[in-house]
Amino acid sequence: MQTDRRQVLTEWLVLTAQAGGEAAFRDLHALWSGDLRRLALVRVERAEAADEVLAEVWVDIARGLGRLDDPACFPRWAFRIVERRCADWIRRRGRERRRLAEAEAEAELLAPSSSPAGPSDDVLRLRAAIKRLPSDARELLHLFYDLGRGVAEIAEILGVPAGTVKSRLFSVRETLKRHIERNHHE
Repeated sequence: MQTDRRQVLTEWLVLTAQAGGEAAFRDLHALWSGDLRRLALVRVERAEAADEVLAEVWVDIARGLGRLDDPACFPRWAFRIVERRCADWIRRRGRERRRLAEAEAEAELLAPSSSPAGPSDDVLRLRAAIKRLPSDARELLHLFYDLGRGVAEIAEILGVPAGTVKSRLFSVRETLKRHIERNHHE
């Protein structure tokens, strides 16, 4: 399809979709999803991530299409949405990686790995100590370390202030540290 024909079709579909035409929005999606996906794939470099980003992009497009003043600007507008959503995904991924690295570093401090043959005595003591913790403390550790949730998100999940989450995490870490040190010297 020629570029001019595609542009005219895009403008017509945008106008029709803005007027409430669901079929026009589906056709607009069919016409542009390939190009938008390719851009997302270049940015995030993983097919499943590109699909995740694209789902968010099409939600943004559906919500904002009525505010698009010039239908001829649809391609640039949609590409900017893809760029922003990819940047958001990359930032989230970076935060997840940092949290994971922090959790691994904290775990290494609490229970240093000794050999690839199996868990060290410290790791076994740590696991036993975690099992003895109250269920709310185990839940907190699970949310923070296993699921990689941030303090603010955990606070929302548990319905407590963020400062309380930080305090509880500190307290649980100290309890585990004391338990390991006490059992290590015995």
